[in-house]
Amino acid sequence: MEETNAKKMSYSVVAAAWLAVFCLFGYRATFAVLSGPMGQDMGWTRAEVTGAYSFMMSLYAVTAFFSGMILDKWGTKPVYSIAAVFATAGFLLTSTVSKGTPLAVYYAYYAICAGIGTGMLWVSSTVSVRKWFVGKFYGKMWGIAFAGAPMAQVVLSLGIKDMLVANPAAWRGAMQGLGAVTFVALALAAMLAKKNPEQYGLQPFGLPPAGAAGPAKPEYVWNISEAFGGTTAIWGSILAFLTAMVGEFLIWTQVVSYWTKDLKMSLGDATWLYVAIGVSGIFTMPIMGIVADKLVGSMGHEVKARKTMLIFAPLVGVAACMLLLMMGKNSTALGIVVCILFAIYWAIEPGGVVGYTGAVYGRISLGKLWGLATLIVMGIGPAVGSFMGGYLADKTGNFQASIKFALAAFAISSIVAFLLPLSATPKTVEKAETKQA
Repeated sequence: MEETNAKKMSYSVVAAAWLAVFCLFGYRATFAVLSGPMGQDMGWTRAEVTGAYSFMMSLYAVTAFFSGMILDKWGTKPVYSIAAVFATAGFLLTSTVSKGTPLAVYYAYYAICAGIGTGMLWVSSTVSVRKWFVGKFYGKMWGIAFAGAPMAQVVLSLGIKDMLVANPAAWRGAMQGLGAVTFVALALAAMLAKKNPEQYGLQPFGLPPAGAAGPAKPEYVWNISEAFGGTTAIWGSILAFLTAMVGEFLIWTQVVSYWTKDLKMSLGDATWLYVAIGVSGIFTMPIMGIVADKLVGSMGHEVKARKTMLIFAPLVGVAACMLLLMMGKNSTALGIVVCILFAIYWAIEPGGVVGYTGAVYGRISLGKLWGLATLIVMGIGPAVGSFMGGYLADKTGNFQASIKFALAAFAISSIVAFLLPLSATPKTVEKAETKQA
């Protein structure tokens, strides 16, 4: 296949990933805005409303594991198609909930449908980009795809803000509109999606030129048991990502409530400030991707460069939490700084940990390995983070303890990243090398 056609296919993969990420983070971004009016209208506590989101993320994690296995065999097209049906149903069915409806029905509609739908999006989008781009190309291309996340935060949050400020009960209409947008975007993603490059007889972009460093060694094909049972790199990346997710999801789900409840901002002002994270992210996603790729080039060692970025990202989260605790009602300028810092963290961590894992274990095995890693991380981190944010606020009467909890989680993530190894060797290879020695 001509290089021009190969590039067009790779760009199509990035565009499909952008749409998938847009829909995935559309759920996260809009929940932070919808949760307050929803609880007010239905008479539910913060913990009750947030509980459905926590349950959704647990199902998301289970679904993510299976999506990784599907991706390795058939690519992203079937994954995005399944996501279009369930993610759309999550919004539309939840919009039918009314006063007097049992809380369990809300959980079933939102958590089960949205959990399956969104669970099909994260592993598929990140791994598909990694399968097409490696080395000093991955960060930039993933940064472009990941820019769909802050775009969702800006466009979708602003799209529903005005109607909710005027009438909190309008959250139902907002969800119906979100359902329509989700279906169109994911249907388009399924149309643009491609299989893995090898299935077209192609190589990923970013490999060294043929013969540049001698004959290229074929990638070792890892199985789940030897990677998870005999190496520390995968468990280190899981723990680093898990602790970061606890802090991240606590902030995403509770920060608007912190600004409105603790700092007495209006919902409109708080939403605009929340949107500033998304606006910043539109620029920080590709910029930090380029920075990461430059670091790969300067270090000449992709694993070491990805690890360095994973140490740095949570420290930015720590700084953002510290400044968040210093804010007052009229601290708009400080709030914007906080939003930019969170956007920088956000631009590095999720894609960075996939880049590190892919650099250590290779592309061929990445879908199933990262699918299981996502099952562990997303089955625990987001649920714990979002629930603890609401729980600590209910117990203490404010969100100070919640933010401190997130700060500690970010700090632990950075420490774990510092301890990550630079390689992983299968036990079978170790035994063979020992015998030769």
